Amino acid sequence: MISSDLNTPVLLLDKEKLMVNIHRMQSSADRLGVALRPHLKTLKSADAARVLVQSGARGITVSTLREAGYFLEHGFSDITYAISIVPSRLPEVARLMSLGADLKIMTDNMEVARVIASYANSSGIPYRVLIEIDCGDQRGGIKSDNEALISIVECIDASCAIFEGVLTHAGHAYDVNSIFAIEAVAKQERDVAVHAATRIRNAGYDVPTISVGSTPTGLFARDLTGVSELRAGVYTVFDMDQQSRGVCVVEDIALSVLSSVIGHNKAAGKILLDAGGLALSKDRGADKFRPEVGYGQVCDVDGQVITDLYVKSVSQEHGHVPVRNADDFKKFPIGSYLRILPIHACMTAAAYDRFALVEKGVITTHWDRVNGW
Repeated sequence: MISSDLNTPVLLLDKEKLMVNIHRMQSSADRLGVALRPHLKTLKSADAARVLVQSGARGITVSTLREAGYFLEHGFSDITYAISIVPSRLPEVARLMSLGADLKIMTDNMEVARVIASYANSSGIPYRVLIEIDCGDQRGGIKSDNEALISIVECIDASCAIFEGVLTHAGHAYDVNSIFAIEAVAKQERDVAVHAATRIRNAGYDVPTISVGSTPTGLFARDLTGVSELRAGVYTVFDMDQQSRGVCVVEDIALSVLSSVIGHNKAAGKILLDAGGLALSKDRGADKFRPEVGYGQVCDVDGQVITDLYVKSVSQEHGHVPVRNADDFKKFPIGSYLRILPIHACMTAAAYDRFALVEKGVITTHWDRVNGW
């Protein structure tokens, strides 16, 4: 049982579910014949990274240079920084490389490529550069048939920097909620990345890395021929956003927020929790397919889903849970615990500096996390 004297809200991580989820994605990568480079932007924990590597992962992906430094300090050197680099961050990249980081950076911009090349030539630092490709997400990346693609490669290759390959992310996999549609996006992701690499090779350059990935496409891709590695992150814990799209079931969700009931507003017909917008985030990513879940699915203290009970609205420190009937006030008295399954695990976890690791229903230890930029 969860202790009754915790200072809530507390970020809980169910280790058994975590391990099952890790095995699921690793098995998918093995089936597809690609390396798995997990994205640590969700967990941001060295303890979690060790489990991932022990389970077969090769290298890690990060979303901030602070993460890169944190993981390097904890013994992880093979790192891809999967956010477009800006020139002002190149000195920090150089510093991390000098400390032993095998750090890959990314751009989709010719002007930035020129700056990277100039920095590399003036310093002798062999920045390793991936080019981001847009496979349909339309967030970032250059089109695989854009003439500038080869020019960026030429610019990097002619300098002391090293052209590492291409990278893409099928973020548009989150716009669909059927396995058939996810499979189609996965095929598009692969085809676009391989097309970009083929163009570059036809221009006379090696392409060591062809990197693709998202949790949905990583799990449901049928064929990744021509791809070298798969990146994904939220699969480790899942969330209601993923569940709403059919990528997982509720029972797979390994992350939850333990919250205390702090009020009964019987006139308004709701229970108040001490997990509000800061503890849960205000992400409503499940709205497209499951708008009823609001800011999170409510569970009992042991993690069992309570049907039709959701955090429907939040203020800074309050979660508002409409009751189904008056009996809910008796079932969940003030001071009792409820657990909330998050909408977007990455955003929820960002509010905390550590996980409380749950094994067989008991908090056994804590895993630290890194936050910030």
